[in-house]
Amino acid sequence: RLLCFTKSYVGLSKITTWYQYGFVQPQGPKANILVSGNEIRQFAKFMMEKLNVSLEGTPQEEYIIVFSRTINRLILNEAELILALAQEFQMKTITVSLEDHTFSDIVRLISNASMLVSMHGAQLVMSLFLPRGATVVELFPYAINPEHYTPYKTLSTLPGMDLQYIAWQNTEKQNTVTYPDRPWDQGGIAHLDKIEQDRIMKSTEVPRHLCCRNPEWLFRIYQDTKINIASLIQVIRQTVKSKPGPKRQKWASGLYPGKVRDAKCQASVQGTAEAKLSVSWQIPWNLKYLKVREVKYEVWIQEQGENTYMPYILSHQNHTFSDNIKPFTNYLVWIRCIFNKNLLGPFADVLLCST
Repeated sequence: RLLCFTKSYVGLSKITTWYQYGFVQPQGPKANILVSGNEIRQFAKFMMEKLNVSLEGTPQEEYIIVFSRTINRLILNEAELILALAQEFQMKTITVSLEDHTFSDIVRLISNASMLVSMHGAQLVMSLFLPRGATVVELFPYAINPEHYTPYKTLSTLPGMDLQYIAWQNTEKQNTVTYPDRPWDQGGIAHLDKIEQDRIMKSTEVPRHLCCRNPEWLFRIYQDTKINIASLIQVIRQTVKSKPGPKRQKWASGLYPGKVRDAKCQASVQGTAEAKLSVSWQIPWNLKYLKVREVKYEVWIQEQGENTYMPYILSHQNHTFSDNIKPFTNYLVWIRCIFNKNLLGPFADVLLCST
């Protein structure tokens, strides 16, 4: 039986991602981030509805969550850390783990937390369920530079997420436990020659690298860590001056733009080498009801089949593009409105334009 599709998607749409994990170049935020915190929060709300997650049974007082790992990348003094956080911020502090809680339970607890503390790891993507004004505290093992691994920092600081982000790194070698004899994919280095093993053991920072089998990265990321609690509290206090939490943080939530309306494109071709692409749209529905200091429009143009985008910031609702526009070519065009430089609206439905 033959099935035909007019359109199909395999994997994630590039519009929805904010980070590249280092398959071609060392990992880091995408150069062209098309998603904002508004879309992420809409997704979180959708997921909570589908999971039938309600806040019933959630602690009524404000609280801190420590994400506990039970197999590797352990916090060796976790009980001491929990007590210190509770005493410092005068807040209930609880632990969650993938082994002891259902996914729905974790979502429910995080969605009402004031602070989430966790070792670096995939579980931190759950921070997208945190309420506005909450704080993300990401802990990094010895020799792992926080500035080189920023998927959760990037997520937390997307416009519209309204989260505070804090990174803490263990800088004390005596506070780490390594496992050189484990299998290579769990951080072991016994399969390497002795010179390379010695170099890795003496290294104080993992150099930038590609994903995903760098032995020095695996050796360091699978360490267990004893947290220097005084150091961690000091780092948190540099950002969180008072009691953390969405009810007490002063965040300018702002009113975000809606989607631009009635987006259209029209092409003209001059000979075989020149073309122009004219794009127009109407203002978001809510603009006429708001007092906004500055309104701009962000336009991304991508040649179909390519991975790069041409970004433009415009003041008006129409523009004719000629630079880098080729004749007899398909282009994808995204448009969104921006209020006051940092309040980003959602992108309108993508336009397919042919020259």
